[in-house]
Formats: sequence, C-alpha cells, structure tokens
Amino acid sequence: MSDFQTFFKLGFQHITDINGYDHILFVVALCAIFRLKDIKKVAILITAFTIGHSLTLALATLQLITYSSEFIEFLIPVSIVLTCFINLFHKSSERASQPEKSSVLRYPMAMIFGLIHGMGFSNYLRSLLGKEESIWQPLLSFNIGLEIGQLLIVLLSLLLSSLLLDIFKVKKHDWNLILSSLVAGVAITLILGTDFLKA
Repeated sequence: MSDFQTFFKLGFQHITDINGYDHILFVVALCAIFRLKDIKKVAILITAFTIGHSLTLALATLQLITYSSEFIEFLIPVSIVLTCFINLFHKSSERASQPEKSSVLRYPMAMIFGLIHGMGFSNYLRSLLGKEESIWQPLLSFNIGLEIGQLLIVLLSLLLSSLLLDIFKVKKHDWNLILSSLVAGVAITLILGTDFLKA
C-alpha cells in the first residue's frame, strides 16, 4: 500500500471512527436543518469547514502554531453546542419542494469552527507522521480521507432525514429541534468532562 493510500485510509478512519464522535456530531449538527435536495448547499458548507480545519491542521502539524490541547478539547464541543443553538432558531421550510434557506453566516461560522477542529486532528496526525521527511503528501492524503469521510457522514445524515421527513412525515421543524437538541445534549456532557474545566 502506498503512503498516499495509507494516510488517506487513516484520515477516513479518523473522521468515521465512533471514538472520535465529537467531529461526527459537529458534521451532523451542520446538516440538521437541511434536506437531501439541499446537498449542494451542504457540500459548500462542509467545504468551508474543511478549508478551516485543513489550514490549522497544516499549521499545527508543522508546529507553526501552538495551543493548549485541553482548551481545544473544550472548544470542540462548545462549537457543537453553538451550532445546535443556532439551529434551534432556524425557521424550517415544511414544503419538500422548497429549498431550505439558511443564513450566509453559517459558511464563515463553519470555517471558523473548522479552524478549531483542525487543531483537534493535528495531535493524531503528528503521532502518525513520526520521522517523515516531508509531511505534505501525508497531510494532503490525510485531508482527502477526512473530507471523503465527512461527505459520507453528511450523506447518511441527509438520507436519515429524508426517510423521516418524506416517508414517516415527521415535520421538518420538529426533526431539526429533536436532532439539534440530542446532539447538543451529548456535546454538553463532553464539555463538562473536559480537563479544561477540571483544571
């Protein structure tokens, strides 16, 4: 297996690993207000998140920025709760034929939160790189693996939403409230369990 395939696989496994569910929760929270037909909007949103985390992942892996791991561990679930909180005030479209309207602020917000999540990924990637002479190819392939994994999570989340909304006729606004509240609840337990609050 080539280095590209190895780091691609590691990036994909890292984002889809249930043990790293904080990142999965954030992606689900980002998608909570959308339907499957809004896939283009969601793809742009996820790309904004990817740009953010790719930037800090590169800078942190190259050790060009330093930060407190405990503080980042605290900020990641905070970013999830904030995303869910914004979702709770979103006015959902109940018509299946009508595209979901979302604030343009969601895109810079996703990028800013991506910056935080990138620092969360960097410790894991640094431990994998060891004494690699050049980190650019592993960094690129790891990032591509992360992106493909994120898109898979997005697709599964939107398919679940479509199943509930179109087949079981759950109201869009109700589903958004339920999903965002559940994700926020898990994220709050993560915040309360961080070393940053225990310090």
